[in-house]
Amino acid sequence: MLARQRQEHILRKIAEDGGVRVSHIVAELGVSDMTIRRDIEALAERGLVAKVHGGAIPVGERTIDEPGFHIRSEMNPDHKSDIARTAASLIKAGSSVAVSAGTTAYAVAVALRPIKRLTVVTNSPRVEQALYDPSRDDQLLVLTGGVRTPSDALAGPVANAMLATTHVDSLILGVHGIDLNAGLTTPNLQEAQTNRALIRSAKHVIVVADHTKWGVVGLSTIATLDDIDTLVTDANLDEEARREITRHGVNLIIAQTDDVDSPLVSLAR
Repeated sequence: MLARQRQEHILRKIAEDGGVRVSHIVAELGVSDMTIRRDIEALAERGLVAKVHGGAIPVGERTIDEPGFHIRSEMNPDHKSDIARTAASLIKAGSSVAVSAGTTAYAVAVALRPIKRLTVVTNSPRVEQALYDPSRDDQLLVLTGGVRTPSDALAGPVANAMLATTHVDSLILGVHGIDLNAGLTTPNLQEAQTNRALIRSAKHVIVVADHTKWGVVGLSTIATLDDIDTLVTDANLDEEARREITRHGVNLIIAQTDDVDSPLVSLAR
């Protein structure tokens, strides 16, 4: 197969699934790992895709695509782990926290397990499953109910009505994209409404997103940058994006890798 044909296949898979893994394309096409990595590099140099750890995703376009949970969970796993550990460190024992749907928010939920006496409200069955432990009597888990979306969120009127009377100390919010003008976005209209309800329920809004989310614009805006308090991201976020985020008064926290002992880089309000 020619390079052009391979690259067209990669672009088609990204359009269909919202992202690709190198290992999956290698298996599909029967070529070497290095060949596919070179193809992705060539597409990235042309501005057609964004490289991520182990694969590629769409780059900076407006999108109505909503990749499934299983696709997104394989994207940037190391960044998600670092971000999750950092975000979980912001949550105090005995507090109440809402956790949205999404793969990064799910990773935070896993990191919350050791924290005692938590009350957790979530619209994600996966988050509830990650935290549920019948042997523990020191935590309260509340699942909103609602209509399940492709990203495994529970959204819609049932979820929104429940959240309208809910009040929590903090919100862990995963997003599809972050843009200076469009703000925080998602491809799903119902999920956007439910995420707005989550934001209204919280005293402190913590957005968790790796650097590949910057410049991505989904169909519906959830909130503006002015509506959030803290963004936890990875060190690959570029300097211009960091300046724009902090200019809006957001506390920007750069997660360190798990083999680094230095303190977190935080640009406070």
